[in-house]
Amino acid sequence: MVQGEIASRQNHSGNNVVFQVSGLTKVYRMGEFEVHALRGVDMELYAGELVVLLGPSGSGKSTLLNILGGLDTASGGQVSYLGISLTQAGDRELTEYRRAHVGFVFQFYNLIPSLTARENVAVVTEIAKDPMTPEEALALVGLTERLDHFPAQLSGGEQQRVAIARAISKNPKVLLCDEPTGALDSGTGIVVLEALDKVNRELGTATVIITHNVDIAGMADRVINLSDGRISQVTVNTEKKSPQDLHW
Repeated sequence: MVQGEIASRQNHSGNNVVFQVSGLTKVYRMGEFEVHALRGVDMELYAGELVVLLGPSGSGKSTLLNILGGLDTASGGQVSYLGISLTQAGDRELTEYRRAHVGFVFQFYNLIPSLTARENVAVVTEIAKDPMTPEEALALVGLTERLDHFPAQLSGGEQQRVAIARAISKNPKVLLCDEPTGALDSGTGIVVLEALDKVNRELGTATVIITHNVDIAGMADRVINLSDGRISQVTVNTEKKSPQDLHW
């Protein structure tokens, strides 16, 4: 997998399929025991859509997200990104894929305490190939007035929005979010979801949010339910809810 090949697929991918997943399995071996985290997952993710992966703890959500993001590898099956196989990629290729194409948002913000919001975002923009400026990224999540504040001076929701700005500042094709509201109260969580919704709409970034919170599913284009390592149900929301209309 090389950058030129991915760029070519971006320009000529008529069906807008970003991820194609078929027969995906993941087995963790713990001594004599095997834990089957994924048991034959088939799915597609499309450019510009917002998908919620819904399911209880242990259903395989994070494992699937980590494989899509190149943080983990599959035991079996196939995953392709813009037609390029991730399952055939080596460590160097996966590192380049993560750096250039994927933004990550986790439950815990992982900000550098000694850096301001602007500087935390600049950590990414200084090494990205075609980034927006830190100021642009922070403006997109509504933090123009907090550019020079340190994490300790920001609320939990503001820190998470800095983390989102950092993730999107490289202009990724894909934004993968693992329980982004898990450490936040409902009101603050909705503000964070508004930021993710705005990024999805304005940048056209394919966005995946994993959660165990069924109420968040209302804002998705599609909801993919996982149970015991398998997809149990896929729902298309014909009328998406605005994050402001969500309650939990």
